[in-house]
Order: sequence, then C-alpha cells, then structure tokens
Amino acid sequence: MFDLIVRGGTLPDGRVTDIGIKGSKIIAMDQLGSAEAEQVIEASGNLISPPFVDPHFHMDATLSYGLPRINASGTLLEGIGLWGELKQVMTQDEVVQRALTYCDWAASMGLLAIRSHVDTCDDRLLGVEALLEVRNKVKDYIDLQLVAFPQDGFYRDPTARENTIRALDMGVDVVGGIPHFERTMVDGTASVTELCEIAAKRGLQVDMHCDETDDPLSRHIETLAYETQRLDLQNRVAGSHLTSMHSMDNYYVSKLLPLIAEAEINVIPNPLINIVLQGRHDTFPKRRGLTRVKEMLAHGINIGWGQDCVLDPWYSLGTADMLDVAFMGLHVAQMTSPSEMQTCFDMVTTNNAKTMGLTDYGLHVGARASLVVLDAGSAIEAIRLRAARLQVVANGKIISQTPRPDAMLSILDRPASIGRRHNT
Repeated sequence: MFDLIVRGGTLPDGRVTDIGIKGSKIIAMDQLGSAEAEQVIEASGNLISPPFVDPHFHMDATLSYGLPRINASGTLLEGIGLWGELKQVMTQDEVVQRALTYCDWAASMGLLAIRSHVDTCDDRLLGVEALLEVRNKVKDYIDLQLVAFPQDGFYRDPTARENTIRALDMGVDVVGGIPHFERTMVDGTASVTELCEIAAKRGLQVDMHCDETDDPLSRHIETLAYETQRLDLQNRVAGSHLTSMHSMDNYYVSKLLPLIAEAEINVIPNPLINIVLQGRHDTFPKRRGLTRVKEMLAHGINIGWGQDCVLDPWYSLGTADMLDVAFMGLHVAQMTSPSEMQTCFDMVTTNNAKTMGLTDYGLHVGARASLVVLDAGSAIEAIRLRAARLQVVANGKIISQTPRPDAMLSILDRPASIGRRHNT
C-alpha cells in the first residue's frame, strides 16, 4: 500500500512510468498495475519533473518594488543605493511577511529549493533574523539555503566582516561576497581569498557575486578558481553572474574557462536581471549582459539559470516561475536546438540542484518524494508554454493543485469557488 501513486507520467527523458511514494520517499518507479494508494494522481502522459530549483535569489528584498521609491535609471548601482535606503526603514516583520508570500508563490510554481542571499551590511542583522525565521517556517515544503552576503563590500563596509561572521555563527548556510564592489581590484581579490578561507575552515559552501559588471578587467572569477583549488573547495563553490565575461578578450577567456572547469566551480547566470541591468551605458552595439553560457557548457562546467530578483529595487517584474527564467535564458543565450532547449530545462532543475548540493533530489527510488506534474508532454513544451503546474508534491504531500485550462470551463459560473489561481 502506497501513500501516493503518480500514474502514467512522462519523465523529462521521455520515459513513461508510475511513481510510488511512501512517507516522504519515492519507493517505486515502474508500471505499478493494480497497486493501491491512499491518493492517486492520474498524470495521463503529462510531464513529471523534479522540483524547480533557484540557486540565486534575494528574498530579503523581494516584493519591495517602489519602496521607498522606484529605480529611475534601471541600473545595478541605483538599485544598490535604493536598497540601502530601504534597509534603514524596513522592519523584521515586513521582511518575514514578504518572504513568506514569495514562498507561497514559489510553492505553487513547483519551486521547492531556493538559495537566497541575505544582506549582512546591517549591524542589526534584521534580514538575517527574518530569513532564519522564514527558513524554519517553510522547511516542510521548501529547502531554503541562506548566503551571508556583504552587499556593500566585505572590506568597503566598516562592519561587514564582523557581521558576516556573526551571520554564519547564527546558522546561515553559505559564504557570499561581492569582490567587484570593493574599493579597488586589490581589495576585491583579498576579499575572495579571505571569504574562501572562512568557508574552508567552517566546512561551508561559497557563492560569490562575481564580476557583475560590464568592465572586462573585472576578473575576480580567476581568483575564485585559484582559491577553490588551493583550499580543496571543488564542487562547493558557485560564481554568480560573471557578466564581465561578455566583454572580455576572447584569448583571455580561452584561458579562463579551463580554469573554472578544473576548479569544478558551479556557475549561475541570471538572464532576466543580467539583460536588464547590464549594458545600460551602451548605445549601439548593445551588450546582451549575459555570460558565456554555451561555451561553459562545452567545457563541462555545471551551469544553471537563477531568478535573482522579483519586484524589488533591481527588477520590476517576476512571478517565481523558473520556466520564465529558462525561457528568457534560452532566447538570450541563443540555445534553440532541441538538445539545447532540453539543457535549459535541466538548468532550472538538476543542474541547479547540483549547485545547491541537494543529495536526495530527483526522480529515482530513494529520492525525496517532491515533484511537479506539468500540463505539457515534454520539457521543451513546458518551456514553450510555461506550462501550468497541475500538482505540486513536497515530501510526499500534495501542496498545490491547479485545474487544467479546459477544466476551468465547468467552474466559470462559480467564481466564489475559484479563489487564488494557485492553492497552497
């Protein structure tokens, strides 16, 4: 007797199977015939995906768009300044409520693992306290990793070093940094070294905002690759953004990409935000603002798309939908062959799960019983349609259901029964 059976679903690789779940684990993947369960989902050929994963987000800032004002220039630097103003007036309860609302959106979209940076350049560590509370409240359905992120510079801000260490002592999971925002290249390099040493000493992962700039001379990813190997941090380090690489000399990049691959660094471009914030000083030709995704894939580098922002000082749109992120990434990276589009789906699922170190993730016997049933027949169709999530299962429990569009016809005359589009 199973607790839940998902019958006749199509996996991302095209196989059709039943999935048997007991408790919080997948215990069978086969044609289960007449096997019984307390609950049954009839997938009927629809796509069954492991949960979507976002390895780069800023949950302390999400849903704050327009507070205290709007980013008029649309630039990264004005967004940082605006966030600095908001930090001075926001309350812990406000951060908690905005973050919980976002987690509700995420769960309804099948986004069940998120890595969020949290600003440590605040002596109160208000955001850290808030997101630690949120992490505990959503732990039954969302894996929330927190990154200690010195937004104003590990050395540039006078108390950032002390506060970042305090945040790690409080239970924040990952060491972050922003070397290109330090006062000098030398300080940026030194910050990468010290932050990696802190992570190595504590046995933590590293996720560095690295070279999020149009400046081709911003090359802190080279230092990050070196320190990763020196400190034996392979597979535990992520370089986020890496947008300066879109402007670098091709010869230098031909040296850099093998270094990243040798260090086994994970890479997280954020297409929605990178193409909006970068290239703002260009006339024409205008840079795309995205790192060299296809070239990295060719070198065997693990790379996955991140969301980064939703309705905050840097980005005025967003819905917690990682299929939107994959859709935009596909376009701007020009990944339009069938195999490349399939890779874009992997980049918001399995690739990102590897970056976050999710060891019990996936659709296989013994994995955590978390999955998404999508109104699509394949991964490519799911991206094309940004398909509805018919059911979302977290740890063996159905937490969200959405009627198929054709099923909505039967309830349009009963508006009181519809409520929110997604019920979590």
